[in-house]
Amino acid sequence: MIGWPLFTFIFAAFFVTHTVPVRPKVKARLLSYLGPVGFTAAYSALSLFMLDLVIASAGNAPYVQLWPQEIWQYYIVDIGMFVVCLIIAMTLGRPNPFSFGGVHNDRFDPEHPGIIGFTRHPLLTALTLWAGLHLLPNGDLAHVIMFGTFLGFAILGRKIIDLRTQRLMGSSEWHVEINKIRTGYTSFPPDLWFFWARLSAAVILYAALVLLHRPILGVSPLLF
Repeated sequence: MIGWPLFTFIFAAFFVTHTVPVRPKVKARLLSYLGPVGFTAAYSALSLFMLDLVIASAGNAPYVQLWPQEIWQYYIVDIGMFVVCLIIAMTLGRPNPFSFGGVHNDRFDPEHPGIIGFTRHPLLTALTLWAGLHLLPNGDLAHVIMFGTFLGFAILGRKIIDLRTQRLMGSSEWHVEINKIRTGYTSFPPDLWFFWARLSAAVILYAALVLLHRPILGVSPLLF
């Protein structure tokens, strides 16, 4: 099974492994066995493994060019990916009751929302940028299908999560909290230590992505 059939199979498996574990009943059972930290670690490892597989299968699919690669595309991706790393660094390990990925959501302070004052769904924003940026230098059919689907998934996911959160919190309470965030965003960042620590984490993450991109995915993100 090679080419398009393999790409289709792995792509479908990617979405199955991402959606089934987070369904309420399945997630509750997994949490009872693994605990919150174990579940997050296992789900993250599975996600990264499946992402590597689907990217590799896209690279092995028949090449059908839709637009050519240009040097300027790489410059935009290299710069934009640091923004992605910065968003992730400012997000991980912090409470966010309005989207997925939040930790200790009961400690969320709407008067000091941090990056949530700019986007309720920072991880989905990072995914949106990642997919959109990678569409630029990957103008073949398989990669356009892959990154285009990720882009659509990230955009649609915002609406789905908003609807689910409104249902859980109550529509009126949700709107009240959102308004609090909009008036508190100017307090970002809460302190200089936080900002420099997270900025350093973003630099480390970016460097790791650059160094591991070729060994893991077989393609250098740089022009040299």
